[in-house]
Amino acid sequence: MKKIGLLIELKEGVLKTANLGMITAAVKEGHEIFAILMEAVTSDIQQQLARYGVDHIVKVVMNRPGWHPTRWARAIVTVLESLDIHTLMGLTSAQGKDLLPRIAAILDAPLVMDCVHVDIGRQTAKTSQYSGKTMATFHLTGETVLYGMRPNAIPAVVHPTEPHIIEQGIDVPEDPDLHVLEVLPGEPDTQNLSEAHVIVSGGRGMKDKENFKILFACAKSIGEAAVGASRVAVDAGWVPYAMQVGQTGTKVNPKVYIACGISGSIQHLAGMKTSGLIIAINTDANAAILAHCDYFVIGDLFDILPALTHELEKNRGQDYRK
Repeated sequence: MKKIGLLIELKEGVLKTANLGMITAAVKEGHEIFAILMEAVTSDIQQQLARYGVDHIVKVVMNRPGWHPTRWARAIVTVLESLDIHTLMGLTSAQGKDLLPRIAAILDAPLVMDCVHVDIGRQTAKTSQYSGKTMATFHLTGETVLYGMRPNAIPAVVHPTEPHIIEQGIDVPEDPDLHVLEVLPGEPDTQNLSEAHVIVSGGRGMKDKENFKILFACAKSIGEAAVGASRVAVDAGWVPYAMQVGQTGTKVNPKVYIACGISGSIQHLAGMKTSGLIIAINTDANAAILAHCDYFVIGDLFDILPALTHELEKNRGQDYRK
């Protein structure tokens, strides 16, 4: 049995749901799971981690609190060494992309990012390659290995445990080469693309910047949905690059992806075609995305989306599964 460290992420003090699939990926192989948290841990967070199979919750208390990628990386390395953990998993998120490579560099250990499947016993990981046309399997050699999991790639499965709490105080020296001047909060009404369960995206068919407010209104009516865009919309200056979905943007794996006015270029499909359910709205009945979606609505998005938003608002809270 191996010891598996999981780098758990929070957002404004709340556990990110993307962590749960990562926990499931580790738990299913029967190893000893250590959830490592760098921020304050509430009783609610502890209960959620226990519900999905964590054996130990490691609360890291640093002498210099607050976000700092170098100090956090060194602190995590200290935790791994003190608990004799040689496998670390994290999310391929903004924070994960900042931390995992730093940790791998300090440990001189192999790292594979954007994994959709891992076999911890064999030390292998699978990632999507060539615009999603193939799957590559990597074999990691060495005693210590790191994996960056694609958010939402693995469904979360409940596996109740009674985790043991470990509190570690760590004194990490100041980094003279890197100073965090300010940490700015994100827009309150926006969701992280890579972690969203529902995404409403717009493409060339949105016509201009102002029309994206229709997508934001729809996303808000759904609740906790993110708004994305095609490369065409980003290149036109209608929305920032952070909203771009695709091979050269963010690769997403939501439960539901709604493509509005998006034709379905190869590079866009590479970033979203693994979504659970794909719905496309387009006036072009021959759009390439038709071959990759579950539902295709032929019509004007400027008529369909406001009507959809209205119905969602009117029936908010209704259980459609009945």
